[in-house]
Amino acid sequence: MQLTRKAFLKGLGGLAVASSVSWRRRISLLEAREVAGASAQQARIRAVEIFPFNIPLKEPFSIALATHTTAENVLVRVHTGNGLVGLGESSPFPAIMGETQATDIALGRTLGELIRGRDPFTIAHIVAEMDAFAPHNPGIKAAFEMALWDICGKAAQQPVYRLLGGYRNSFETDVTVYLATSQVMAEKAVAIVRQGFKVVKVKVGEAPELDIERLRLIREAIGYDIKVRIDANQGWTPSDAIIALRGLEKYDIEFCEQPVAYWDWAGMKYVRDNVGIPIMADESVHSPYDAIAGIRQDAMDMINIKLMKSGGILQSAKIAHIAEAANLPCMAGGMMESRIAVTATAHLVASQKNVVFADLDAFMSHSVDPIVGGMEIKNGIVHLADSPGLGVEVAPEFMSKLRPVT
Repeated sequence: MQLTRKAFLKGLGGLAVASSVSWRRRISLLEAREVAGASAQQARIRAVEIFPFNIPLKEPFSIALATHTTAENVLVRVHTGNGLVGLGESSPFPAIMGETQATDIALGRTLGELIRGRDPFTIAHIVAEMDAFAPHNPGIKAAFEMALWDICGKAAQQPVYRLLGGYRNSFETDVTVYLATSQVMAEKAVAIVRQGFKVVKVKVGEAPELDIERLRLIREAIGYDIKVRIDANQGWTPSDAIIALRGLEKYDIEFCEQPVAYWDWAGMKYVRDNVGIPIMADESVHSPYDAIAGIRQDAMDMINIKLMKSGGILQSAKIAHIAEAANLPCMAGGMMESRIAVTATAHLVASQKNVVFADLDAFMSHSVDPIVGGMEIKNGIVHLADSPGLGVEVAPEFMSKLRPVT
C-alpha cells in the first residue's frame, strides 16, 4: 500500500514517543561545568593536534554526485592543561561541502591557534568565533567543536547526549545500497536485511527507467516488510524526478532525499506538489538559514541534518529546532566518517526529539574500523553507552601510524 504524505507525517508523532526511554535527569552544559568543579574552570586548551586520517573503503562509494575509494578524513585532538583529550573528525566531501583534506588541514592549523588558551566549556562562543573567521569549511569546524564536546563530557563525567538534552539512548538506523547494476544492488539489499536491519536506503538519481528497475528488483528480493527510502543526490531534473517518483510509488517508498539540484527550491517544490512520496531536503540545507528558506518555499516534508554540512552539533541542533517548530521531522546522516564523527552524530540524534530517522552507516563502508568504544549497532538499532564525552578512542595500533601536521 502506498503511504501518502499526509498519513506519513501523521504517524511520526507516535514514532518519536515510541523511541524515547526514561533515565536520569538531563544535565545542561552550565551544570556540567559546575559539576566538573574548579579543575575544569582552570583547564584551558593547551595544544591541538591535526592528523590526515585516511581509511580505505571496502568498495567504491558511488552516488549521483561522485565516486570515492578512500575516506580522506581529518582527525583533531584537543588537549587541555589538566590532561583531558577531546577527539573530533572531519570527513570532507568536495562536491557537497567544498572542502578537501588539504584545505581542512590548512584551516585547522589556524583554528588551533584560535582556540588555544580558551575555556572548552565556552563552546558557543568558540563556534561563533570560528564562524566569523571562516564562514565556510563546516567539516573542520565540526571536528573542532566535536572535540570540545568530548572534553566537556569527560570533565563532567557525562555522555555528550545528556549534556545536549538526553531524549533517548537508542534508535533505528538504515544501511545504504550504493549505485551499481540493478542485480548487484538487489543482492546488497538482501545482504543488509540478513544482517538484521529493517530499513534500507537506496541510491538513485540516474535515468528514471533505470532507477525504477533497481527498486523493482530490490522489492522483489526483500519483500515489503522492510522499509525502503531513496536518495537521488540531486541527480534528476524536476521533470525526471516526477517521472521516477510516480513510477516508484507502487514500491512503497518511505521518502526521497534531494531529488533535484540543491539550489533549485522552485524545482523541489514542483516535485513535492506533484508526487505522493515525501520529499527530504539534504544538500539544500547546510545551515539554519537554509532550513528557514526551504520552509518559506514550502518545498520539503523533512530535512536531513549532517554535522559535516552544518559545522557541528550546535548548528545541527538549531536546524532540528527550526524544523520542529515548522512540524517537519528530521533525519541525521553523514558522509564517509569513522565511528568518531558517526558517534557524535548519534549523540545528536539521542538528544533531539525531532530527529526521528537515522542514516548512521558511514563507517560500515570502511575496510577497517580503527575506533574503540562509541556507538554500536545491533540488529539495526544504534546503542549509546553512558561513557563520558563521546566515548570513543582511536585504537593505539592505528594511532601509532598517524603523523600530526601540527
